[in-house]
Order: sequence, then structure tokens, then C-alpha cells
Amino acid sequence: MKIDIDLTRQRLRLLDGGRLLKEYAVSTGANGPGEIQGSGCTPRGRHVVRAKIGAGKPANAVFVARRHTGEFWTPEGHQRQPKRDWMLTRILWLSGREPGRNRLGCVDTFRRYIYLHGTPPVTELGKPGSHGCVRMRNEDVIELFDLVPAGTEVEIHE
Repeated sequence: MKIDIDLTRQRLRLLDGGRLLKEYAVSTGANGPGEIQGSGCTPRGRHVVRAKIGAGKPANAVFVARRHTGEFWTPEGHQRQPKRDWMLTRILWLSGREPGRNRLGCVDTFRRYIYLHGTPPVTELGKPGSHGCVRMRNEDVIELFDLVPAGTEVEIHE
């Protein structure tokens, strides 16, 4: 299996030998594509799912620094913290595979903490809006998390 993320279309496709298994709307970096640390951009190129975090947690479980905080997203909590970058439900942590492009130095996807993760239901998908990560509906990230093992190839392109 392979994950293909199209930054132009804001779509994630799960492929098996070129055969489309699933397709999901996503939201990638509001600052567009790019690899530099601190840019807020979504890195391009070949990646791999390095770690899967959140197995068994309920939808809307809130994560900070890859740990469940014990809290859960609610509309009321969202109103209290409207600018919070909510990471919910599951995390698929990416690692670049191309030294100098998305691995090592100031372009290291893994050290930039770039994830596929769940997002509140009020988040608009289908257009850029994240700080570099790939946001997905909670039910979609749960499904994807359960379908792919760590080590799954991920291609991010325009």
C-alpha cells in the first residue's frame, strides 16, 4: 500500500499497486508546499509513516506532543480556544526519505513533527489551512490508521 497526497487537489489517496482503495479530503499547509523548518509549509517528496500514535483512543481525543492530554475536543472548548491547532484522534508521524530534500538538516520532516492527524469537525477540508501537517476528518484518520502499517510509503506532491 501507498499513500499519495496531492497538495493541489487537497486529496489523500490510499493505493494498492496503483489501484485506488480510498480517497479523502484533507487540509495541508496554509503557507503552501515547502520543506524548511519553521516555514509552516507541507513538505514534498517521498516519505514513510515512521510511527502510529493513538491506537484505541476515542474520536476527538486531544494530543499535545504526541501524547493524549486526557481532554477531548468539544464545541465549547473550541469556542474558548478558537486559534488552537487541534491534533485529534490519531497521529501518523512522517519521516522524509530524501536527504537534503525532506530528511536531515533544516528540511527534516520527522524533526519538523509533520503528521497526518484528525481535526475538529468544524475545520474546513479541501483547502490549505494547517501549520504544515495533513489534517483529516476524525473518522477518516481512524480508518486510514487501521488500514496502513508503520513503514507505509507516502508521496506528497503538487
